[in-house]
Amino acid sequence: MESRTAVAPSSTANLGPGYDVFGLALDALQDRVKITKLKGKDGRITIKMSDGSIPARAESNSAGLVVIKMVQDQGIKDDLHIDVKKGVPAGYGMGSSAASAAAAAVALKALYRLKLGRDRLVEYAAEGEVASAGAKHYDNVSASVLGGFVVSSMVDGTPRFIRIEPPRDLAMVVAVPAMPVPAKKTEVARSVLPKEVPLESAVQNVSGASTIVAGCALGDAEMMASGIRDAIVEPARKHLIPGYDGVKENAIAAGALAVAISGAGPSMISFLKGSKDAKKVAAAMTAGFKDAGLGCRTLACRPSKGAHVV
Repeated sequence: MESRTAVAPSSTANLGPGYDVFGLALDALQDRVKITKLKGKDGRITIKMSDGSIPARAESNSAGLVVIKMVQDQGIKDDLHIDVKKGVPAGYGMGSSAASAAAAAVALKALYRLKLGRDRLVEYAAEGEVASAGAKHYDNVSASVLGGFVVSSMVDGTPRFIRIEPPRDLAMVVAVPAMPVPAKKTEVARSVLPKEVPLESAVQNVSGASTIVAGCALGDAEMMASGIRDAIVEPARKHLIPGYDGVKENAIAAGALAVAISGAGPSMISFLKGSKDAKKVAAAMTAGFKDAGLGCRTLACRPSKGAHVV
């Protein structure tokens, strides 16, 4: 029975003002997906989860949805088994569903030697986001598939993905609070967003987002971090994260250049120039969550390469 295995990294999305547009791959954690071609030709797809916490039905699972769509489009009739080993925690804003989806897309492409360009592969991986967010979106999956910093855009109805190598000295600390998260957490986090925003806030976010892209393009971590300020999404979401203000203030005082909610949260991510202050920032973020009555896990990380076969 022939098989292929791929791994895909965790990621952070939005980076403050880049809601649904910016994604950054993180080498903190990864998911591993193995797809095996079975003897049957009935088109049946089975799935096994390593931790049992994610739906083990292909139709309800991010990796499963990707495979279902790809085999339909590519005319594949083989029975397939998907084995997912989770490393990225689900529901905490680190691109868990995206990591599984990206690894599944890359593994299936390798198994059948499919001639798919990188943008098409990201589009397939985005099918998996329906499992957690209720709709396709590209910020996390583009980062997990391509690695580095990715800008997702839509040109005449066609998605495009612009990958930029992040600054070499960019470092991050992610704080993952020990708190329960609701099912379909991303949908919940989207539901609190405003339907209309002041023009001043929109201008501020465009300015910040442009500065992030410029900082990445120029390899300047300080410039990039100076753009990580959000006048629209984070103010609407911060009440969902106990200790948000304290965690942010503590991290900045400890040496972080900027702090943001990681994706839809509740994890928070600090951005640094180099890793010299990473331990201090991690301790400061931990103290911020502790003051709010929560424990947390911290992860020091760097930008990661994208999904690949192992």
